Amino acid sequence: MKTQCLSANLPETAKIAANIIKNGGLVAIPTETVYGLGANGLDEAAVAKIFEAKGRPQDNPLILHICGPEQIELFCHHIPQKAYDLAEAFWPGPLTMVLPARSNVPKRTTGGLSTVAVRCPDHDAAREIIRLAGVPIAAPSANISGKPSTTTAQHVLHDHDGKIELVVDGGPSRVGVESTIVDLTEERPRLLRPGGITPEQLLAVLGDLVVDKAVTAQIDKDEVVKAPGMKYRHYAPQSQVVIVSGSREKAARYIRDHFEPGDRVLCFDEELPLYEGCAPLSYGREADVNTLSAGLFAALRELDDPKIHQVYARCPVGGGVAYAVQNRLKKAAAFHIVDAEEEV
Repeated sequence: MKTQCLSANLPETAKIAANIIKNGGLVAIPTETVYGLGANGLDEAAVAKIFEAKGRPQDNPLILHICGPEQIELFCHHIPQKAYDLAEAFWPGPLTMVLPARSNVPKRTTGGLSTVAVRCPDHDAAREIIRLAGVPIAAPSANISGKPSTTTAQHVLHDHDGKIELVVDGGPSRVGVESTIVDLTEERPRLLRPGGITPEQLLAVLGDLVVDKAVTAQIDKDEVVKAPGMKYRHYAPQSQVVIVSGSREKAARYIRDHFEPGDRVLCFDEELPLYEGCAPLSYGREADVNTLSAGLFAALRELDDPKIHQVYARCPVGGGVAYAVQNRLKKAAAFHIVDAEEEV
């Protein structure tokens, strides 16, 4: 199969993409979060192609991408008012809601569950493709399962050239980490995955929020999960990733003491001088966490090299978008964290 790559700015691109979706094919679509590997979310055979292309576990649910809040009731039932409140506040945008699924949503899409995750992406090309296709698009991140997510069309081609029909090039993803996921099927709203919509923003609308244990710790492989990115090791390069927390100086001392040939350091712009001679790679500025979220996956993909033995990573602290960056790095490291304050 020859994979086309067409600019999202070309007037015919959305029509070509929508036709592929309607005919049961796969299209990589740009969103504000990351690139998604899209198929008709109501077509089990098409959805099966997503799992095959990604090597994705069958019990890992997919997200249905829709055009707006008016479409929620087409695929969900028993929708609480909180869902519409969140949609009004944050859609289109990087927020996914888990709701009870209607019978027209295949179990393959929901990971065998009675719930489905839905969101409206904040990307004109993505919404236009959904509109023209006339179906919700199931679209997990367009990377090989477990590997760092795709934030450019080139990343997608690296993973899927020759395996899918089309990549729609919408430029670099603006947010750079996957959407926030909140479960609205329980008595209390539950944060399943942090992202571009922060816990603080959710609380301002919902008034209450429980943080699922999968956000802060590795969960058992046998647990049933309601959303993507909760159970399996995710976002990881081939080499082992170790997060080193603590002050800049103590972290640098620990890393320099343990650094060996073939290792790499992933750090903030401000810390680059501390790691001279240690092959440092910056993924953004600590003073501007949005640069960290936008740059994280591109950096992890650069570090996805079999010649690299170990990656020592520096992680931002605090809430807001930093919380999402922490989550992705901890998942990439399988929650392997060293506190330099205690080690030095």
